[in-house]
Amino acid sequence: MTVHDVAIVGSGPAGYTAALYAARAELSPIVFEGFEYGGELMNTTEVENYPGFQKGIMGPELMEEMRAQSIRFGADLRMEVVDSVELEGDIKKLHVGDEVFEARTVILATGAAPRHLGIPGEEELSGRGVSTCATCDGFFFKGHNIAVIGGGDSAMEEATFLTKFAESITIVNRSENFRASKIMLDRAQENEQIKWETNKVVERVLEDDGKVGGLELKDVETGETSTLDVTAMFVAIGHDPRSSFLNGQVKLNDNGYVEVDQPSTKTSLPGVFACGDLVDDHYQQAITAAGSGCRAAMDAEQFLAANR
Repeated sequence: MTVHDVAIVGSGPAGYTAALYAARAELSPIVFEGFEYGGELMNTTEVENYPGFQKGIMGPELMEEMRAQSIRFGADLRMEVVDSVELEGDIKKLHVGDEVFEARTVILATGAAPRHLGIPGEEELSGRGVSTCATCDGFFFKGHNIAVIGGGDSAMEEATFLTKFAESITIVNRSENFRASKIMLDRAQENEQIKWETNKVVERVLEDDGKVGGLELKDVETGETSTLDVTAMFVAIGHDPRSSFLNGQVKLNDNGYVEVDQPSTKTSLPGVFACGDLVDDHYQQAITAAGSGCRAAMDAEQFLAANR
């Protein structure tokens, strides 16, 4: 059986950058992209905050470019899902369907998935007014009335950011109490552009000519329903790191993100590295993910050189 020098689990900016750097170091990385390659940017529209693209670039196009660049230098990309891993010992094992792959180092880059409401209309209108990333999509709703769903710091941050573009923002929260820190909540409450719908949940996203046409809200105390007139809904109820397949083999923080020995990407197991949104529960940007993917590949290269 072939023992690979580097196996990368996950695609997206972190995985592809790690693949690019590992391939250029002639480590012949094998990359398991998953059934849908490219990460969360495949679900976005125009990306205007990634350096090097003066006029912006579509999220899927950016991922296609990164993917092609890693292939150009010799990365072996597989659109397959890693079901489970065995990360202890000198040789790591990755279980992919009925096959087992072996590697001396593993780079984990599976990212984090934004939580969704799971309501009618949400999936159907994703990218057409439904979003989980204000930084990515807020610009496209200049002068609009929009809603932010959530009651934590991320919701307050998204709402405050969106005031730069929107006419008004309505924060919808299922309670009168907020999980957000006092400073973040105060900042949002002091902003006259931000309105509030408390003790409410979103029951349905309403459609108008293929786009978001409003939200159906339900009062959690009275059961009464109402319609919120908005043209976009930003869901900010947190992210879930894709770390369950690790089965606790590497150390995780309280939120399930992989812990690394900063500023390196070393995990609690020798020869296992992690990067991107799988380790980052704060910034979660394409550029920061790409940077950590670079570091992961360099860390893996140094590990291999020291353990030949």
